Amino acid sequence: MFARFRRKRLHPVLRDLVRETVLTPDDFIYPLFIRGGEGIKNEVASMPGVYQMSVDEAIKECDVLKGLGIRSIILFGIPDTKDSIGSDALCEHGIIATALRAIKSAHPDMLVITDLCFCEYTDHGHCGVLNPQLQTVDNDITLQNLAKQAIVHAKSGADMIAPSGMMDGMITAIRDGLDRAGFSHIPIMSYSTKFSSAYYGPFRDVAESAPSFGDRRSYQMDPANRREAILESLEDEREGADILMVKPALAYMDIIRDIREASDLPLAVYNVSGEYSMLKMAAKAGVIDYERVMMETLLGFKRAGADIIISYHAKEAAEILNK
Repeated sequence: MFARFRRKRLHPVLRDLVRETVLTPDDFIYPLFIRGGEGIKNEVASMPGVYQMSVDEAIKECDVLKGLGIRSIILFGIPDTKDSIGSDALCEHGIIATALRAIKSAHPDMLVITDLCFCEYTDHGHCGVLNPQLQTVDNDITLQNLAKQAIVHAKSGADMIAPSGMMDGMITAIRDGLDRAGFSHIPIMSYSTKFSSAYYGPFRDVAESAPSFGDRRSYQMDPANRREAILESLEDEREGADILMVKPALAYMDIIRDIREASDLPLAVYNVSGEYSMLKMAAKAGVIDYERVMMETLLGFKRAGADIIISYHAKEAAEILNK
């Protein structure tokens, strides 16, 4: 006697009945990259289908997203002026604060999340104020600025804050700042386990955030470290994060599963720019069935334990799911 697993695979309806993992448009958060001006929609050469947009174009994009059943976006800002501390990110008239007010006014039903970091706003491209002696980000000064930035975003209408800089203690600092400012109801989705990854390359084209010197290995995680990856997320949970995240996703399926088993909090993954561009370029070369590989990849994130997927594929995936 042997097991006949194929009995449940013969009929297509039965296959659907026993399917263990399901993707829906509600699983997705779509990234938007906002810059100043009007009528701007510039496609990024390294990320086909991804654009830098002015606020008016982003408002139009939200109509498209809602038509596909995608109701969550995460905003990244590209300021006109950068300086050593990322002043635009701390200003109530900065690019993200301005975009928040406009998008929430036009789309009050859209969940608008803000990426909370300084790499797009500093002239050196690092994720906070620099310590010139150590030639890295000054952790504790940057914590103060992250709290200020979070309050600016909350006042401007952000529904959720997503700190991505991998500063030690960032959740404590942001949570305390929000609570003291009267925003105890605003949740925090932490980039709690974020690796210093080569998969981020195309993102730095669209966000214009490449470091002017060195790299980010002194604050982002070593891709070799599994146990530390779990500790990072559990510490953010202890500090008060409402949602955890693993970034990147594709090469870190084991970490997604590890954190899923270690925590009961909702878990997000960021399907990053390099992962997206690889599939796009492989499709262009004619070596993969793009739609099938894309959907298999996204399904893999959920099967590994993700509840939420931040992805540039979200619109294409939603179109397929809605058929």
